[in-house]
Amino acid sequence: MIETTGANPSALSSSNVQQRLTRRANLLASIRHYFDQQKLLEVETPQLSNFPVTDPQLENLQVENPRLNHQATRQPWLYLTTSPEYQMKQLLSLGSGSIYQICKSFRHETPSPKHSIEFTMLEWYRVDFDMIDLINDVTGLLKKTVSEPIMAEGIEILSYREAFLRHLLIDPFTLSREQLEDFARKKVDCHFTNQDKDIWLDLLMSHCIEPLLGQQRPCFLIDYPASQAALARIEIDAQGNAIAKRFELYIKGIELANGYHELADYDQHIRRFEQDNQRRRALGLSTRAVDQPFLEAIKLGLPNCAGVALGVDRLLLL
Repeated sequence: MIETTGANPSALSSSNVQQRLTRRANLLASIRHYFDQQKLLEVETPQLSNFPVTDPQLENLQVENPRLNHQATRQPWLYLTTSPEYQMKQLLSLGSGSIYQICKSFRHETPSPKHSIEFTMLEWYRVDFDMIDLINDVTGLLKKTVSEPIMAEGIEILSYREAFLRHLLIDPFTLSREQLEDFARKKVDCHFTNQDKDIWLDLLMSHCIEPLLGQQRPCFLIDYPASQAALARIEIDAQGNAIAKRFELYIKGIELANGYHELADYDQHIRRFEQDNQRRRALGLSTRAVDQPFLEAIKLGLPNCAGVALGVDRLLLL
């Protein structure tokens, strides 16, 4: 996205603007060409939802519900979607087959060079794909859209555990919360305490590991702790650890994509949403009502599939 609000007009020459707009248009065209060749159907889903997300790390932007004064509704707010995930999974449950979408998404967070309140999301789902199939698919898309020399070096697939062992010499699965907190305080200047082990893992990941990932070639970080599964499936690894079958893609220290072998079990979804709200309460956040149409779609039957969300604006940075 080209940010123009409050920009100095002299800093954006007509040739510069045209060049950036052309680059963006060409990227979007190449993405659509890739999926057209792969026989994926492009879809468009609503950006307003009756329900916010339960994920404690995400907050929706909300807008006043215009139906409030015209219909018998007690719902004062609608929510701009943080991603099209729930809506696209409803289509999958109805038999859409493999699909993709390029759309705006919105998140209530502090803007930074790597975060924007409004951004462009590419999200797609492949029926009968697992996590490794999806990693190969993402790699194929990058080869068609990114001309950087970094794509000539192949890819690296690194487990979450291996990343901690390589860069910090600790095993994230065996250390206690107290040990992680003590270790993190020695590595990162922080002035808070928290009983959640994942808070300390996230702090170490963001400050000590992420900047080192994908510097020579794209790095797919896989097999996160089960506590960070979101809506991914869970398996047991060779060390006996419960791991989430999900990945995040890093290029030059920037997280570019987040993919899952999608959870299809209805009862597990209920438990995940309950766990989200428990964590929200522990963090002093308000709990969230669960998206009932989404749950009905899961009950109807989500096909075996893998899905990924990729930030188009971050892809343009490359």
